[in-house]
Order: sequence, then C-alpha cells, then structure tokens
Amino acid sequence: MTAPAPDASAPDLENVVMAARHVAKSYGAVKALKGVNFDIHRGQVTTLFGENGAGKSTLMKILSGVIQPSSGEIIFEGQPVTLQSTIDAQALGISIIHQELSLAPNLNVRDNIFLGREISGPSGVDFAEEDRQTRRLMAELQEDIDPRTPVEHLRLGQQQLVEIARALSVNSRVLIMDEPTSALSASEVDVLFKVIRDLTARGVSIVYISHHLEEALQITDHAVVLRDGAMTAYAPRADIDLEWIVRHMVGKNFNLGSPPTGHTMGSAALSIRELTVVDSHSGQNVVDGLSLDVASGEVVCIYGLMGAGRTELMECVAGRLRPASGHVLLHGRPVDGLTIAQRIRAGLALVPEDRQRDGLVQTMSVGRNLSLASISDFTRGFLTQLSAERRIITRTIKDVTVKTDGPDAAIGSLSGGNQQKVVIGKMLATGPSVLLLDEPSRGIDIGAKAEVFGLLADRAKTGLAVLFSTSEVSECLSIAHRIIVMRRGRIVAEFTHDATKEQIMAASGESLVA
Repeated sequence: MTAPAPDASAPDLENVVMAARHVAKSYGAVKALKGVNFDIHRGQVTTLFGENGAGKSTLMKILSGVIQPSSGEIIFEGQPVTLQSTIDAQALGISIIHQELSLAPNLNVRDNIFLGREISGPSGVDFAEEDRQTRRLMAELQEDIDPRTPVEHLRLGQQQLVEIARALSVNSRVLIMDEPTSALSASEVDVLFKVIRDLTARGVSIVYISHHLEEALQITDHAVVLRDGAMTAYAPRADIDLEWIVRHMVGKNFNLGSPPTGHTMGSAALSIRELTVVDSHSGQNVVDGLSLDVASGEVVCIYGLMGAGRTELMECVAGRLRPASGHVLLHGRPVDGLTIAQRIRAGLALVPEDRQRDGLVQTMSVGRNLSLASISDFTRGFLTQLSAERRIITRTIKDVTVKTDGPDAAIGSLSGGNQQKVVIGKMLATGPSVLLLDEPSRGIDIGAKAEVFGLLADRAKTGLAVLFSTSEVSECLSIAHRIIVMRRGRIVAEFTHDATKEQIMAASGESLVA
C-alpha cells in the first residue's frame, strides 16, 4: 500500500523547495514510477532508499531534466515547471551526480570539471583560473590531486571525487547525489559529509541516494522509501532506524548470510607468495611482499581502506597487472607467465570493481555479455555453435537468478544488481576453481547483496575458492570464513567470523564514526 504523500505529513511544508506530484513514468507496459509524491526540503538532506529497480534513478532523472514524466508535475519554489532538458534544470540550479561516472578518461581533472562551461579569458579559455578553482574544489574534498592529471590515471574513488567536485563547481540550489560514496573510503565519506553539511548550512537542498544504509543514516534529515515504483514510507530522521529502512524497502528483515558449512575444505587452491606490485606513477609499493592462501571451498574476505592495495592485489593475481616480484600459484602450479585469458582457462577468474568499464560491453545483449568470457567453449574456428552458447546463457541466467526479459534484452535495461549478477555469471560460466571479486556489491541494494553473497556461499560448498574484497565491514562479517585486513599493501591482521566491527576497523587504521 502506498504511503501518504509527503505533503500530508511533513511538518515543514513551507520549506519544500522542489516537489514531485503524482509523477508516473512508463516504458511501454513497464511502469517505472506509479504516481510518486516526493518533497525536497530547503537546506536539508532528503535521503531516498529503495532496491535496484525501485524507481529511484528514474525519479532523479525526471527531477534533473534527463527524462520527462509520463504524467504528473514538478513544482519548484511553489510554481509548476517543465524540465525539457538538463539545461532547463541547471538554469534553475538543479544538478545531479549520477551513479555511473560520466567522466572523460582521456581528459585531465580540470577539463572534466569545466567541460562544456569553460571559463573565458581575454585570449580564450582561462586555464589558470580553471586550475585555481579546481585546486580549491579538491582541497574542499581534502584530496591532493593535480588539476592536470589525466582522469584515467586516477583510482576509482578519486574519479568519484572528481565527479563530486564537478557538481560542486556549479552553484546549485538542489544537488542530487546518486550513490556518491560507492567507491569512497570511510575517511573520504567523512569529508564528503562535512561538505554536505556546509552546503546545507548555506541553504543548498540535497537529495541523497545510497545502498550504504548505516552510512546514509548519519547524514539524512528526511527519509523516503520507494518500492516497485511507488512510495512506501516517509519519516523524519528522528523516527527511523536501520530496521525501519530495510523493512520498508524489502518488506522484511534481511541479513547477508553466514559462512557456508557442511562441506570439507580442500588444499590451497590459490597461493600468493611474497607478491609486490609497484604503482607505475608514484613508484611506491601498493602491494608489498604479501603472502596468502585460499583453500578450495573457503571464502576469504579482504578488508581495507581506499589505497590499502586491495584492487591492485586482485588485478595482479588475475594477470591484469605485472608484479615487481613474487609468485601466484593455482593448485600448486605457477601462473606467473600466463595471460588473463590463459588464467581464466586454467580456472582463475576475476569479477572487477568497475562493472561498467571492465565487466560489461554496453552494446551487447544480456546473453552475449554472459557468454563472452567462455566463448572458446562453443566456437570452432570462426564458427559459433549457437545452440551450445544458448544453453550456457539460459543455464547461467537461471543459476545466478538474473531478472531480465530474456537473453536478447539490452544490458542497460537491467538494474545495477542484475548487471552485477551478469558479470558474476559470466565468470562462473568459465567453470573457475578460484573466483576473485573486487567490491562485488558496489552500487547494489541490500536484497541484491544478499542474493550475491548467497550465490557465492552456495558455490563455495561445491569446492569453489572465493576471495573477495570490500570496504564495508558488515560484508566482512557475512559469508567469510576468514577476514584479512590490509593496510599500505600489507596484511596487518587476520580474523575469523566471530570478530567485531570495531576490531576490524581498528586493525585497518580506521576510526569509528560517532
């Protein structure tokens, strides 16, 4: 049952700067939004919760002029407005930070921030002024990045901060943040929250969307929950807690599972020996003499702050980065000289951190994305055995429970959680004995997280060795038999499943947020 419209219960209606009234959006027979009412409060943070596919991003695209509603109206400062484009929205002071990064990797930080609205000087673009403003913006975010650094040379978390800086560079009255912290460390999140509070103190209205529920509770003033395109709940911060959010999001309480039991672990499937990886730009060791074993049937989690070396470790083991020294062994046999494709065929597969850039081909269908990594299994010469490919695709869709209209559906038509299942399914279709996953739950909701972790636990029972990295402590305490904490490229602690959040965070050098 749809909850009452926010204007029926919000005590400070006079402070609503922008509102959606009975907004609906249909794509053919699919109703993405079903008459949603939504208020944005002046100088406050309104947090929008919901599973992937609940309609959050659709609503935000309507509010920012990216798409237009099928029915309903948008109210801005008490007057109905028509937002035909993002230009119309920006003219009113409405900006959005999209969930998927929209940076130009071949351009530098400065040029990305001012792309399309360059600062003019007497003789053309005033690059010196753009440099100055870029440095100021990055200083606000406490990130020491040279304005002329190519974006492609930045780690994912830094790229996300550049995206945030670009939005902050516009004097916004309403700033929509769609998953702004999905690749940020806890310390970077703290900085962002300080920036948000500075903005709200100046009267800027924030719409905040995040699947990091506990994190979002720290910043929200008002909470709205969407489910299946309809609003299911609204409450001010004083009336909500984590259980309230989850109950209204998914209709029941949820957890991410527990370590798989009832099977016998085998010998070491993956062995990492004294592995060192050097950053090509700084010359520093990002992985420093690290050794680790993962047994068949074991689930091991690597936790660490941004820059701890988790991603570099995963990419080196998978063959994407070359080590300066050390060895990687698969069932006791070295794989150091093997390419990525050869390691996949040997049984070592990686689910990368950035599914959009490294995990999916946006121009391909769901089915073709699923079969891409195992294509050698059903090709003979230049010919593809279509029936064999179809069987693999159909089986994988069922095994990893991808919600799709069919194998021929566009990959972009899927929610973030289902896209992540496609990336995982693609690698599972290769029949690995060791599966690496770098931030497997990035940008997906709690229900999809539970499904992904349940899938990994089930595969571990069949003998699959699972090594996954995360920056969320709650995920460490889900299905992992062992928790490895990394800091500055080294292993600094190891815990079993009965560890506490405080122990894990303290070992990583992280302080708990009050």
